[in-house]
This record gives sequence, C-alpha cells and structure tokens, in this order.
Amino acid sequence: MQGLNALETRIPPPVVALVLAFLMWNGSVWLGAVSPPAWRLALVAALVALGAVCDLSGVWAFHRARTTVNPMKPGSATSLVTAGIYRWTRNPMYVGMVLFLTAGAVYLWSIWALPGPLAFVVYINRFQIGPEERVMRARFGEAYEAYCRRVRRWM
Repeated sequence: MQGLNALETRIPPPVVALVLAFLMWNGSVWLGAVSPPAWRLALVAALVALGAVCDLSGVWAFHRARTTVNPMKPGSATSLVTAGIYRWTRNPMYVGMVLFLTAGAVYLWSIWALPGPLAFVVYINRFQIGPEERVMRARFGEAYEAYCRRVRRWM
C-alpha cells in the first residue's frame, strides 16, 4: 500500500471526475449513442442543478470563512467550516461531482457509464477524503471529531 499512498492528494478531484466522464463517454459512444427521451433529460438537468448547488455552496462557505478550497493542500486550511451546506455533508463539492457524473451516466444510459460515479466515490474516499480528514483531525482536534459525529461524510 505504500506505493498507493503516493497518490494521496496528488490528483485534483475535478481532474479525476473529468477522466471518469471521458471514459464513460467513450465507452458509451463505442456502444452507439442514443438520443435520450425527455424524462431522462429532465432528470439530467435536475442532477446537474443539484450538483451545481452543492459545489457552489461549498465553495461559497469556504470563501466566507476565508479558507482554502485547494484540495491539494488540506494543511493550509485556516478554519473548520461547519455552517451552510456543511451542516448536511462534510464534502459538498465531492457530492456535487458525483451528481455531475451521475447525470452523465443517466444521459448516456450505458453499462459503460454506470461505474463512473462509483469509481469516483471509491477513489476520492481513499486518496482525497482520507488524507484530508487526517489533516483536519490533527489541525482542529476535538472540534473536528465532534463535527464528524454530527455530519456524515457524504450525505
């Protein structure tokens, strides 16, 4: 596992999401693209809108707290953000990315697209959230532990 530790906080989560979206798209196109019906487009629009709300609410809360949104440097966090959307999820920006990938999977409606959102969750849990949580525990101690007991990692 030592070799895998080298990946911790090395690849920005949006890049991980884009790579997975690319793979989802290419696998689906290979099978033959089909125009989605109106109900699927409506669901895609709802998922994208909800993802945007999660992402932007998370960024806004960090901005208001004057702390970094850079996932590559969790050690530069200057405050523990627990207000706003952070009352419901500890990782709203990652939730937003999962919703975007899920919207893509619904749009593509292909077996190749289904693993994308799940792969993102597995990767981000291991290589991004785990290391971020270690830093937050060291930096904010019991306040962070109490926050983790109150609020789920995802939803």
